[in-house]
Amino acid sequence: MKIKKGFELREVCGEHIIVAYGRENIDFNKVISLNESATYLWKNIVGKDFTAKTLADLLCQEYEVDAETAAKDAQTLLDEWTKVGLVEG
Repeated sequence: MKIKKGFELREVCGEHIIVAYGRENIDFNKVISLNESATYLWKNIVGKDFTAKTLADLLCQEYEVDAETAAKDAQTLLDEWTKVGLVEG
């Protein structure tokens, strides 16, 4: 998977949000706010191919979380990003 072209992370008033730009995202009308761990993941995968396992491994490296919980959380986040159209592949 990869983050779709036309989305970038910005900080607005202390909040991390995903902003859409470009013609391919002209109909994107959602505001996606990321918490600390999702922001960490986004910053570490932007421009790279990744899987749910990649996300889980990153969570285990950065936070005190067991592999099973990290895998579940990573898959949930990836499912949500896929649902709203942030990722492709």
